[in-house]
Order: sequence, then structure tokens, then C-alpha cells
Amino acid sequence: MASITIRNLDDALKSKLRIRAARLGRSMEEEVRTILRTVLAEEDTSRNLGEIIHQRFAVLGGFDLPPIAREEIRDRPLFDDL
Repeated sequence: MASITIRNLDDALKSKLRIRAARLGRSMEEEVRTILRTVLAEEDTSRNLGEIIHQRFAVLGGFDLPPIAREEIRDRPLFDDL
């Protein structure tokens, strides 16, 4: 297993991390591992733009568009008379 050292960590950030870890019943180290695992796992899932937009607005619910009135296909113009 590898280990890393994080230098120059802001005191406020460290405090938030300590509080979050305590609230979840974890050590600070375990909390950092969990956060890194979660964030990096999200990056691995490739979604296309359509899926991202759908997920963003799915909570609003869907709606139906009214049907569009269609005309019959017109005959192509004939230029034989020229």
C-alpha cells in the first residue's frame, strides 16, 4: 500500500475533515481515502452530455409536447414545361 503526505493543508479544511470523519465514525485517514475513492470513481464513469442533462433535470419531472400538425408531402416540382 502506498502512502502520501499532504503539506500546507489549510487549518479550516483540516478542521472540517476532522469533524466530518468524527460525525461518520471514521478516522481522518479513512475519511480521506473514502473521499478520494468516491471522487475518482465518479470520474471513471463516462457519461455523454445527454445523460448528464437528463440526470440534472430528472428531479423536475417530465412533460409531454403537444402533437405537431403535419401536412401531406407535396409533389416535387416538374420543370418539363420550360
